[in-house]
Amino acid sequence: MRLLHTSDWHLGRSFHRVGLRDEQAAFLDHLVTTARTERVDAVLVAGDIHDRAIPPLHAVRLLDDVLHRLADTGIPAILISGNHDSPHRLGSGARLIARAGIHLRTDPADCATPVVLSDAHGDVAFYGLPYLEPALVRDEFAVPKADHAAVVGAAMDRVRADLARRPAGTRSVVLAHAFVTGGRPSDSERDITVGGVAAVPAALFDGIDYTALGHLHGCQTLTERVRYAGSPLAYSFSEAGHRKSLWLIDLGPAGEVHAERVDFPVPRPLARVRGRLETLLTDPLLAPHEEAWVEAILTDPVHPDEPMARLTARFPHVLSLVHDPERTDPASPASYAQRLSGRDDRQIAEDFVAHVRAGQGPDDAERAHLRAALDAARVHRSTP
Repeated sequence: MRLLHTSDWHLGRSFHRVGLRDEQAAFLDHLVTTARTERVDAVLVAGDIHDRAIPPLHAVRLLDDVLHRLADTGIPAILISGNHDSPHRLGSGARLIARAGIHLRTDPADCATPVVLSDAHGDVAFYGLPYLEPALVRDEFAVPKADHAAVVGAAMDRVRADLARRPAGTRSVVLAHAFVTGGRPSDSERDITVGGVAAVPAALFDGIDYTALGHLHGCQTLTERVRYAGSPLAYSFSEAGHRKSLWLIDLGPAGEVHAERVDFPVPRPLARVRGRLETLLTDPLLAPHEEAWVEAILTDPVHPDEPMARLTARFPHVLSLVHDPERTDPASPASYAQRLSGRDDRQIAEDFVAHVRAGQGPDDAERAHLRAALDAARVHRSTP
C-alpha cells in the first residue's frame, strides 16, 4: 500500500508579516498532483492543518478546496488535529465527510477506532492520535500523572488492544502529533512543555508498522518506521537549511517500509547573513542571497543608522533584523535571548522570581503555584 505522509500545513500563517496564501495554495496543488501521479492509496496529514484555532476565511477555503480535490481523485485522506488546531472546529461534520473518503480524527476518545483500508495483501488499520494536551485528556485516559508520555502511552495501549483483536496479518499505521525524543525542533513550533515534560519516547510506537508524525517542522527519520514529514514551507529562519518535502511510503505485504522523499516547491529561499552592516552591503559572496528572504544579524558594536532601509537596497526581501553586537569584553553577560535559549517557561518564571528577590528563588510551594498558573494558561490556550 502506497501512502503519502505530510503534516504541519499551518494554513493561514504568515512569514514575518508576509502573507503566504499563494505559496500555501501552490504546495496543496503539488500535494494533489503528487497523490495522483504516484497513485497513492491514502494521504496522511499528521496535524496542525490550520495555524490557529479560529483560522482566517482564506485558510478555511484552502482546506475545503484541497479536501474536495482529494475526494474527487478517489484517494482516501486521514487527518488528525494538532496543537494549533481547534479539534472541535476541525472535526465538525467528520462523520458526514467520511462518506467522501475524508477521515478526520480529532477526538481523543476515538484513537482506537481505525480507518481500515485494504489492498491485495489484506487490511491496513490507520489509527489517528490527535494532539493530546495532558491536562485536558488525563481523565479520558485515566492516567495518574498528566504528562505527555503518560497520555500518549495510554492511547497507544488502546491502539494495541484494538489491533490485537483484528485478523492476523493486519498491518498498522499510527498518525500522531507529538514531540518524540530524538526529534530536532526549530523556532517555529509552539512550545508544548507546560503540563509536563514534552518529549515522549519513540518506543511508545514499537510494534506499529509505520508511525506518521507531525509537530516538528523539519523532515526527519527517528527510526525506519517512525518519521516526521515536517512543514511544507519554512515558517522561521531557523529552517533556512531545511529541505521541505513529504514522505512517500510503500508498506509491503508483511509491513515492510520503503520511504522516499518528494520535495515541495520552494517559493523563495531563506538566508541568514551575519556581519557588520558595511560588510553585508558590499561582500560579493552574499550576492546569491539578494533575491532570498533574508534575516540580517548585525554585529556592529553600536547600532548603525537606518540599517533596514540600507539593507533593503541590496536585499529587497529582507524581513528580519537582529542586532547581536560583537563582544569586546569576553566576561560580559550574554544577550537576554541567549540567556533564555533552551529554557522552558517554568525555568524562566523561576529565574525571574530569583532575579527580583536578589537571588532568592521560589520555594516548593511557590514552584507549585507557578506550575499551576502555567498549566492553566496552557489549558486556556488549548480550549476552543
